[in-house]
Amino acid sequence: MKVGLYFGTYNPIHVGHLIIGNYMANYTDLDEVWFVVSPQNPLKTRNSLLEDYHRLAMVRVAIENNPKLKASDIEFTMPKPSYTSDTLIYLHEKFPTHEFSLIMGEDNLRTLHKWKNYEEILANHTIYVYPRALTEQEREDVSLNNQKDLLLFKHANIKICDAPVMKLSSSFIRKAIADKKDIQYLLTEPVYNYLSEMNFYKKTKG
Repeated sequence: MKVGLYFGTYNPIHVGHLIIGNYMANYTDLDEVWFVVSPQNPLKTRNSLLEDYHRLAMVRVAIENNPKLKASDIEFTMPKPSYTSDTLIYLHEKFPTHEFSLIMGEDNLRTLHKWKNYEEILANHTIYVYPRALTEQEREDVSLNNQKDLLLFKHANIKICDAPVMKLSSSFIRKAIADKKDIQYLLTEPVYNYLSEMNFYKKTKG
């Protein structure tokens, strides 16, 4: 089985995440896409990051009707901070018959050289890359690093995918909730209901 690993904090998971995951599961040679929920980094302040189990629960309710999409808590019990290279080793040991690939945005691909054991990851795993809507500053950074990026983008294990681009972020949704804006169309109904019932991301009085 070919599995695409889509890492994220999913704080919360929104329709942009789901569009990417569903696209990869249906328009590539992947059999399944696993949404790997990243745990809280103990070295960083929590800020607005929800507890691990709440974010995992929202991913599960968001994708429960799609058999090609799975929620994974594989990193919850691993040493922290989590490194993708370590997670891949653990997954290969746990699921020896599976072939694991990575799913990431082009912005993450451009910083891949900063990852732990990135050369080993690139040599042994296919990476499916989806486009991201860039800011003007990001466009300038891209042009400055263009030659270096071109070499990486042309690597045999990099697959550039023509997935739909949506300029939507979890931080935008959290701020919208705090500002009492209507965000119902940015989330699936089960996730929207979960957040509403738990009163998450709302401003506290005082």
